[in-house]
Amino acid sequence: MFGGSFNPVHIGHLILAEEARIALGYTHVALVPAALRPLKDIQDDPGPEARLAMTRAAAADDDRLVVWDGEIRRGGLSYTIDTIRELARSFELEGKPGLLVGDDLLPGFSEWRQADALAREARIVCARRERADRVAFPYDHVYLDNLLIPVSSRMIRERIAAGQPYRRLVPDPVWRIIEENGYYRRG
Repeated sequence: MFGGSFNPVHIGHLILAEEARIALGYTHVALVPAALRPLKDIQDDPGPEARLAMTRAAAADDDRLVVWDGEIRRGGLSYTIDTIRELARSFELEGKPGLLVGDDLLPGFSEWRQADALAREARIVCARRERADRVAFPYDHVYLDNLLIPVSSRMIRERIAAGQPYRRLVPDPVWRIIEENGYYRRG
């Protein structure tokens, strides 16, 4: 499971999903766009349905990516423990589901709802975001040796708002949706 706001989904998300799938031997990665995030605001949000549409468009040409809309269907705040449990019930999984977490989120992981249960029920997969070294993490986990891709959703939103080029930072179908709907433009 790879959850997030995906505001917008970009090449870094897709590269990381593929790296985790291959490195850990998963057959699929579920991309799970959040309706709302309990510990993080979703800035410049075009809305959950728009983010879901962009995520579906980004994954459309890869049958190993599954876009799961459970958090958006549930609405309101989404907690990872509830999502992991619902995903485990919805799919026939062998073993624990994997939970892909950026190492920028690891220091606050203990604040997540039922963090101890989450660490027991999911295989925590830590991905490097901006640093070469590994962040200390007290829960059982595996660390990916993933590429550091210097792209973020915030950077893309800022580039769009400033009229700067961004087209190659998102998949073509996502670029078309953003352009057709004028997402992230200011003024």
